[in-house]
Amino acid sequence: MTHLPVLLEEHDLAGAMEWLETQPAYSIADEIARMDAVNSVVAFRLLDKDRALEVFEELDPVDQQQILEGLRDQAFRDLVEGMDPDDRARMLGEVPAKVARRVLAGLSAHERHMTAALLGYPEGSVGRYMTPETVALQQNLTVAEALDVVRLRGAHAETIYTLPVVDTGRRLTGIVELRDLVLSNPDVQVAQLVDTEPPRARATDPAEQAARLMRETNMLDLPVVDSEDRLVGLLTIDDAVEVIEAADTEDTARQSGAEPLERHYMSVGVLRLARARAVWLMLLLVAATLTVSVNRFFEATLEEVTALALFIPLLIGAGGNAGAQAATAAVRALAVGEVRVSDLFRVIWRECRTGLVLGTLLAVVGALIGGLFVGADIALIVGITLIVICGWASTVGGTMPLLAKRLRIDPAVVSAPMVTTLVDATGLIIYFTTAKIILGL
Repeated sequence: MTHLPVLLEEHDLAGAMEWLETQPAYSIADEIARMDAVNSVVAFRLLDKDRALEVFEELDPVDQQQILEGLRDQAFRDLVEGMDPDDRARMLGEVPAKVARRVLAGLSAHERHMTAALLGYPEGSVGRYMTPETVALQQNLTVAEALDVVRLRGAHAETIYTLPVVDTGRRLTGIVELRDLVLSNPDVQVAQLVDTEPPRARATDPAEQAARLMRETNMLDLPVVDSEDRLVGLLTIDDAVEVIEAADTEDTARQSGAEPLERHYMSVGVLRLARARAVWLMLLLVAATLTVSVNRFFEATLEEVTALALFIPLLIGAGGNAGAQAATAAVRALAVGEVRVSDLFRVIWRECRTGLVLGTLLAVVGALIGGLFVGADIALIVGITLIVICGWASTVGGTMPLLAKRLRIDPAVVSAPMVTTLVDATGLIIYFTTAKIILGL
């Protein structure tokens, strides 16, 4: 089947409409995200009203902004009015103030109030991602009465699978699953079915932390409360997945020494791609001058024993890779909650021993290679250096993300390229110092 961009380039609008009618919303959103501003708006205008809203909510905020800028007032108002409040709030948090004012002006008083309330929470917090449209139950209801409430108010809620149970002050007392209500005797009290200690999140908590809590507890919806335990909304599983995906995408970009892209990779121009990577490459290039300085400092040692130069790539490569592996493992462990900042000294001890074990394995191979090409003295230097470098690199790589976290720096910023560059310079110091001691230079 011909893809949407090709159909639009050929001005085959009938074919484009046929394609749009046969594809799910997420596939349409992916194709629109790949296209330039003009074609994306043309494709979006071919969708009927209900379908357009479904596709629009699948788009990232930057792509949503692009679509909104190409719509006339009535279509604009219909689209933003139909969005879920949490999706609308996230979009407004990333668009220019001019667009945000236009969006808010086009909303009804009720939708504007809900959106403003969500925008009042800190950026990146659960409050920005939760849905305030929930069906809350009183625990003194019977199952039959609770189901009547769900039927009455469920159409206006984003989710009804998890039903918060509250007291008269709207403080959360627990949750009950819709499945339990449906399968229970109609005369049973809701209080008998309530989970009174469900996982919950404060509205000001980081959204990523709450999303990972949902993954660990296998919850479809996570109750969100304010500082006084009053129910303010639910974090739904679809939003939690988006939060985790965005966090992992950002971490992956930073670990590779680049800025995360705001838009679909295929819709980003070459200059934008280069700009996302250039800053880190320049910083790493400057940092790499440490290696040059070390080489210059030990220039006399290299002149006396030129064979030492043969093994520099092998040693800094092994050390850099060991450090990168440890850094990647530490960043991931921090992200999923397997490691905490308080585990710093345990991580140091753990990574140091791991590095020494790896270094010993590599030293055997390195010494054999050194013995074949040069001699026993150089082979011994290479072997000892590999053990020390790998121990040092693993320790640095494993602990730098934790130190960054303690200093409130994104651990992914202390990425593998940065660790590798640092280990390269210090590894050469270890190498030449070991050589001077063994050879008596």
